Amino acid sequence: MATKPTYHILVCASFRAKGEPKGMCHQKGSIGLSQYLEQEILDRGLDCLLTTTSCLKQCEQGPILVVHPNNWWYRGVDSEEAIDEILDALEDGSPAEGRLLFPA
Repeated sequence: MATKPTYHILVCASFRAKGEPKGMCHQKGSIGLSQYLEQEILDRGLDCLLTTTSCLKQCEQGPILVVHPNNWWYRGVDSEEAIDEILDALEDGSPAEGRLLFPA
């Protein structure tokens, strides 16, 4: 039987109804960065499932990354440094406060 991962990370890939990536997240490299994110998850041994998504409707704040079950929405995830900051905080069990789209 499969086990549920601790975290599910969603990365906006801007795909629209016809399957075309059009939004800001795609234009700012979210798909390429998801490859770096996947490798970092593996290298750090994090129990995470990574999924790219259709548009998350936050284009002006993109690229967007969401961590579940915590419901932490991150904005401006456009670099390896941003991903490292988010994963460093995740390893500590806390959000990367400065990147949250919806701060507590």
